[in-house]
Amino acid sequence: MRIQEKCIPCIINQTIKVADMVGLEDKNELLRKVFTYLSKVDFNTSSTPELIGEIFTLLKKETGNADPYKETREHYNEMFLERIPDIEREINGVGNPFLEAIKYAIIGNIIDFNPIHNLLLPDIEASFLRLKGEQLGINDSKLLMQEIINADTILYLGDNCGEICLDKILIKKMKELNPSCKIFFGTRGEAVVNDSIEEDAYFVGIDEYATVISNEDSSMGTVLFRTSKRFQEIYQSADIVIAKGQANYECLSNENKNIYFLLMTKCNVIADDIGVSEMKMICMKNRAT
Repeated sequence: MRIQEKCIPCIINQTIKVADMVGLEDKNELLRKVFTYLSKVDFNTSSTPELIGEIFTLLKKETGNADPYKETREHYNEMFLERIPDIEREINGVGNPFLEAIKYAIIGNIIDFNPIHNLLLPDIEASFLRLKGEQLGINDSKLLMQEIINADTILYLGDNCGEICLDKILIKKMKELNPSCKIFFGTRGEAVVNDSIEEDAYFVGIDEYATVISNEDSSMGTVLFRTSKRFQEIYQSADIVIAKGQANYECLSNENKNIYFLLMTKCNVIADDIGVSEMKMICMKNRAT
């Protein structure tokens, strides 16, 4: 999915907000570098997650802070890790625990501290309460379940901090459906906003059910040509790719690959592209296949 014109102001706004968050008072040099970079971008071939990754790298260099969201990630990983037993009891108490685990994993996508969405804990708590009672806007979960049962290898692409605790629950359910299936859990290669990296996946125990693999890239998503050779080999060989979040949708929605997108439509650009309204839960098989 190529960059939409509506995304450009959001990218600049995000740069300013993160600079404020880390206490960068003089933003002139940072903004000069950002606009210089943007002036050279081919907007017909680049994606928003790729741009945000590059700009976040510039910001980290300019501020001298290699991981501005480290404390945020640690806090929300710890908080939702403690909630896993209670959430699992809720999931196992309904008629279709697999579908409920998918719903929770998607609801978890609301845990986003990208300054564009700017959600605080009360917003997240309120969203969890509201969304638990809603149906999926697009629901391909039955097909996904059948494909998981028959799969040899699955690549699960994670997204945000905290959210990965709910990914862990879903991956556990996937292993219950198909104990012999090999599951890989993909993370970002470097700290980018509040997206999960390898240390987050190990901290919450994803490796109990899946092999953790970094994509070795700093983009805010999965920009395939920028990822490592090993990651690309796993991607190509996987029977199913499960891609969490809007950034992964932006990067992979045009790929000719068996991908299931699990996400919340948190902006109208993504919602319009999918064909639903904002703040809908989506479990959708890739339409490009």
